[in-house]
Amino acid sequence: MSSTASEKVRWTTADLELFPDDGKRYEIIDGELFVTRAPHWKHQNVCVKIGTQLEIWSNQTGLGQVAFAPGIIFTDDDNVIPDVVWVSNERLSEILDEAGHLTGAPELVIEVLSPGEVQKKRDKQLKLKLYSVQGVQEYWIFDREKETVEIYRRENGVLKLAATLYKEDNLTSPLLPGFSCAVKVCFS
Repeated sequence: MSSTASEKVRWTTADLELFPDDGKRYEIIDGELFVTRAPHWKHQNVCVKIGTQLEIWSNQTGLGQVAFAPGIIFTDDDNVIPDVVWVSNERLSEILDEAGHLTGAPELVIEVLSPGEVQKKRDKQLKLKLYSVQGVQEYWIFDREKETVEIYRRENGVLKLAATLYKEDNLTSPLLPGFSCAVKVCFS
């Protein structure tokens, strides 16, 4: 049977091994390949600031761990690199493989939006659906242009928008008892 132009190439985790280590991010969502450049300095700065706040809280409570840009291999067709994740110690022992990749959903996933409609659509639609299906409990999307944070929480088995926070708000979570961070700290 000959292939037709309408057949879609499906990328898999095995294909990622063939790409060069060139500083680009290669992600697969539902078999589709997404390639992005290394993030902007300000993007990385927001990741470090929220990650640091989570790390301080994690060290105080001993409840879990933070990681920056970890690979998550959900399936052969879904292999992503979120900006920041927090995972409980119990969950980490269940989903960390011998190669050091996560193979299941951490409780919290954080993405910082990159400029451009394609990137925003990927984080706000494709990744939101993927994280919802895979069982992420909370998904935070930081928008450094608007200086807002959208908080999605699992409700009836689906991630739904629970709040949009602004610079004057405090970021808290029922997932992280006692955690509180002024939103403005993440964008300063």
